[in-house]
Amino acid sequence: MKLYRLAFVLVLALATGACSNWIYRIDVPQGNFLDERDVKKLRIGMTKDQVIYVLGNPVVDDTFDDDTWYYVYDMKRGMSKRGEDFQKRMIITFDDGKVSNVEGDFELSEDFDTPLDQ
Repeated sequence: MKLYRLAFVLVLALATGACSNWIYRIDVPQGNFLDERDVKKLRIGMTKDQVIYVLGNPVVDDTFDDDTWYYVYDMKRGMSKRGEDFQKRMIITFDDGKVSNVEGDFELSEDFDTPLDQ
């Protein structure tokens, strides 16, 4: 009788483990999702208000440096069959309230170095 219980518990444990892929787990996006089309609208010399209009508010404000904005997007996949986890980030640096440098995981437009004024 004890052997049957042990066999039953073992079969139940294996069956439960095999069903783990049937459980739906959601993807968890966090941060600022930036579209490539919006990033390509960035130009050197844009004001902070213009950047907020194009990209939205940054997800991280640097308390000690008001002239550096961080846009971070983090995707944690619920299930591995939907792809790998990833993170994209962009750092915008301002000089005298205007964009002076942009770096990160996004490709800037060819016109980035041309200010909007011209």
